[in-house]
Amino acid sequence: MAEQVDGRALDEVVTFTSDLIRIDTTNRGGGDCQERPAAEYAAARLAEAGIEPTLLERTKGRTNVVARVGGTDPGAGALLLHGHLDVVPAEAADWSVHPFSGEVRDGVVWGRGAVDMKNMDAMILAVLRAWARQGVRPRRDIVIAFTADEEASAEDGSGFLADAHAALFEGCTEGISESGAFTFHDGNGRQIYPIAAGERGTAWLKLTARGRAGHGSKVNRDNAVTRLSAAITRIGEHEWPLRPTPTVRAALTELAALYGIDSDLTDIDALLDKLGPAAKLVESTVRNSANPTMLNAGYKVNVIPGEAVAQVDGRYLPGGEDEFRETLDRLTGPDVEWEFHHREVALESPVDSATFARMRAAVEEFAPEGHVVPYCMSGGTDAKQFSRLGITGYGFTPLKLPEGYDYGAMFHGVDERVPVEALHFGVRVLDRFLRTA
Repeated sequence: MAEQVDGRALDEVVTFTSDLIRIDTTNRGGGDCQERPAAEYAAARLAEAGIEPTLLERTKGRTNVVARVGGTDPGAGALLLHGHLDVVPAEAADWSVHPFSGEVRDGVVWGRGAVDMKNMDAMILAVLRAWARQGVRPRRDIVIAFTADEEASAEDGSGFLADAHAALFEGCTEGISESGAFTFHDGNGRQIYPIAAGERGTAWLKLTARGRAGHGSKVNRDNAVTRLSAAITRIGEHEWPLRPTPTVRAALTELAALYGIDSDLTDIDALLDKLGPAAKLVESTVRNSANPTMLNAGYKVNVIPGEAVAQVDGRYLPGGEDEFRETLDRLTGPDVEWEFHHREVALESPVDSATFARMRAAVEEFAPEGHVVPYCMSGGTDAKQFSRLGITGYGFTPLKLPEGYDYGAMFHGVDERVPVEALHFGVRVLDRFLRTA
């Protein structure tokens, strides 16, 4: 199939990525974020292309953009394209360039959001504007959503949209967003393109231990810090059992076939060892997990506090929430209470769908040397909230990346950046997929 995106689209995706990075939408949690300037920027780019945007807020300044492009087949289910506008914090002193400079240097766009995920926002804008210039209409309706608050609770973003504005997503059956169809180099010359067809559930936990406050020099059998520390140690050292989901099984089967090894799913740990570096694509999603991340107790060294608090980043597989709850009850024990600080569902999407096949074909068209495989995300995206509307979600933000570029390290990392050529690839692949979707 001949090249269909024009040169202007390739220029615009770089410009839009850079411009969006320069708009500081740092989400520090607790409502401390202002996405409105980025939302107004995206809305203006849509309006210039004749696409009417709607701006929606649950909280002042926490702005979302929703728009719809009509398709030629009114009977076809609509497709949702969504990307978040907020980013995690960045300490400028740690970076090689200012994290909100959007600098383009030596063929690379630098800054917070270059990968997570203002690059995809820019790709969506560039493709839709190219279609407007060319008079292209998709087969199915396409709904665009640029969201707030994904890097925190999503209460002001996709959660608000799904709960309060479901009508804007009428007819949507599937959605695509971060993060999949990127180049994974296995170190042996193979290029793998994982497309996400699942997400582990989010279980951010607050643990509280209570005891008897007192002087630090006195005997105290009811020390809250000791109780909490013991529970945290049990959680951190726990070996969760293997629970491969259909998506993970499909990933392991396809990777085993790629490497010409026996896909023995009765011994997954041994299979992961045989996959070498490619095991990174699945090793975090073969079981539930719980990682202690925060501790808070006391106010003076010679005072035993009456309460100690910890936070844990828990994740559970589709179908694994009951096991997760039961395990936490056991590991925390009778002296420590735990509760969900934030909870969202696990997702599983079919890998044998026509949509997955079209995503695979679009990647293979522009990366014929690549090998597309399904995978499950270890974390989560706005697809969780949109699933409340019956929308099946996939991770599909295509990027062709050079060897040595650590894609995973870019997420929430220092010196986040994306090659210009990767953005060009993304526009071409996204355009191809959407024309056939």
